[in-house]
Amino acid sequence: MSLLERAAVKKVRQALVDAGQEDSVVELAETARSAEDAAASIGCELGAIVKSLVFTIERRFVMVLVAGDHRCIEDNLPAALNMQGAVKRPQASEVKGITGFTIGGVAPIGLSHPLPMVIDRSLKRFETVYAAAGHPHCVYATTAASLSRMTDGIISASIAEPLNPGDAVTVELKKSRSFSSGREKRQE
Repeated sequence: MSLLERAAVKKVRQALVDAGQEDSVVELAETARSAEDAAASIGCELGAIVKSLVFTIERRFVMVLVAGDHRCIEDNLPAALNMQGAVKRPQASEVKGITGFTIGGVAPIGLSHPLPMVIDRSLKRFETVYAAAGHPHCVYATTAASLSRMTDGIISASIAEPLNPGDAVTVELKKSRSFSSGREKRQE
């Protein structure tokens, strides 16, 4: 059976269709478990990969979507989400229970339970970004604006910083490969 037919991946595919988006989920030959793996598998810049991170703030689960070339600034999450309290990383079993997805394939859409969500503004640098689609070998192409719309996520400039502090972050659009109906194509 194709990974595209697995229940978790089908939830993401249906969430895309329900949001009026194209079902752009593709199965990769190589794993997309980490941002680096995903970028290598897709052939895009590391920053175009969306890392879906789950935290708790005072025992309330939240999701943070961060560019692959950035790291989350956990101390800034409560203010960005208009919440108060300590930020903690939940156990893998808790992430699976609240999202319906296993770590390495946690999608920002098709969640078992809606979560407050904040999105790294630096993702706007790219015309196309790639998010996990319910399995470590599946991703889908989207935009930062579509992510915000589909998730009701708040876009914030304060929740992430470059992995390499000397890297300048601009909101200039960069070309990236996108996928359509499981077939690769290059944007011109």
